[in-house]
Amino acid sequence: MNNRPNILLITADQWRGDCLGTVGHPVVKTPHLDTFARSATVFEQHYAATAPCSPARASLYTGLYQMNHRVVRNGAPLDHRFDNIARAARRAGYAPALFGYTDMSPDPRRHHPNDPLLQSYEGTLPGFDLRQGLPENDKPWLSWLAGRGRDPRGFDQIHHAEPEDGQRISRKAPSYSRDETQTAFLTNAFLNWLEEQDGESRPWMAHVSFLRPHPPVIVPEPYNTMYDPEDGPEFAGAQSPEEAAALHPLVAALQQSQLLSSHIPGAKGHVRDMSRSDLKRIRSLYYGMISEVDAQLGRIFRAIGEHDDTLIIFTSDHAEMMGDHWMLGKGGFYRQSYHIPLIIRMPGGSKANRVTAYTSSVDIFPTLLDLLDIEPGHAPDGDTLRPFLKGDLPHAWRDSALWEFDFRQLLNKWPHLFQSGTTRHAPALLSRYGADWQYVHIPGAESLLLPSGQPSGPPLNLAASHPQIVQENLAYLLSERMRHNDETLARKMVWDYYS
Repeated sequence: MNNRPNILLITADQWRGDCLGTVGHPVVKTPHLDTFARSATVFEQHYAATAPCSPARASLYTGLYQMNHRVVRNGAPLDHRFDNIARAARRAGYAPALFGYTDMSPDPRRHHPNDPLLQSYEGTLPGFDLRQGLPENDKPWLSWLAGRGRDPRGFDQIHHAEPEDGQRISRKAPSYSRDETQTAFLTNAFLNWLEEQDGESRPWMAHVSFLRPHPPVIVPEPYNTMYDPEDGPEFAGAQSPEEAAALHPLVAALQQSQLLSSHIPGAKGHVRDMSRSDLKRIRSLYYGMISEVDAQLGRIFRAIGEHDDTLIIFTSDHAEMMGDHWMLGKGGFYRQSYHIPLIIRMPGGSKANRVTAYTSSVDIFPTLLDLLDIEPGHAPDGDTLRPFLKGDLPHAWRDSALWEFDFRQLLNKWPHLFQSGTTRHAPALLSRYGADWQYVHIPGAESLLLPSGQPSGPPLNLAASHPQIVQENLAYLLSERMRHNDETLARKMVWDYYS
């Protein structure tokens, strides 16, 4: 592009890829995203490269798989040498503004040991100007609520819902209104900033990083009762948590790690203790949280309508199990943790376009580089999506999705659940998900071969009965691992850099 566009990257944390009206979800209502999609490209098979938040965002921002960026968990630092979307945008003349968070821990080698930045994983990705933060303690949002007349004495319980008679999971609304959510707070901050850009000569770039529909699972009226708990597809997986855990020790470890309090403030026990009825109630609130974000997105899309020269990207960092396989949250190997939305609207809009090819979060960084016609500071693992945005099919494209999950924290805490030799191997799984099969390679432990889209019922590991398919997938993953060796300096001779 000769005349560079405005750029708006929107992420909604922990949003499942199937939870959009425009892709055919039978229950969830997302009218503003559905309208947005009518002049955009919708990627229906888009996947996060890893989980949880910090590793997933590192892949999104750098275009690298976890095997290369090595952010293996929240709090693991991102090597300062890596390029990212904000740094690249600065080279193109933008001053990238951040609203929300990026969850990037800084490289400790560039800071004094006493630097407070090293006490948190909530650092800002290098290259961004933090216009409005939203840290885990919610302090900026709570100060905003106090300015609106809310009593600060109740802020320590602000996400607690009043009990509901006869129910373990309450669907009562919190004390704050639909106009006072964290989503509304960030939307207001972005819209105020957007007004400041009027009359500016250079294009702008902003990243709006919404917390929702990430836990805590609570949402104000009318979204808390917008969905009937009995409405929604059947949960995927086994008929009991015990049956689900029997598939693999990693599933048992995940069940052991998932506390209900991580999702419902003040709750006791494990997620695996929930009944189907409890999980349905949680899911109905999750659907409501999605509709709450969609309503705020509507405000943004209306404002951006006056800036028709804007490239808009809507996506998530990772997805959400939301009751499937008796789990909540993210992590592990199941597709539900990694299938995320991606909708891209080119400046001026375009004809609605649907892409069913497998795409990845590592494709966002090289796509922006391609659209802005700038060189990366490192060789990304992903590929540009620009051909899809023009309605074309690339000459060669991947036939499956790849994701990783580093489970060292589970292995360290519950080593007895794993084989004795597991500790001698890399504590990370590598999964290939295709049209027919999902293969999961887990070093030092039993690998898995699962039918793609396996319906409800006993989980089936077919690795032993299909050794040829296992070998084909293992060879594919080895080739992919070798193909993604760092090529930053390997593509040229030293004198080519000065010719």
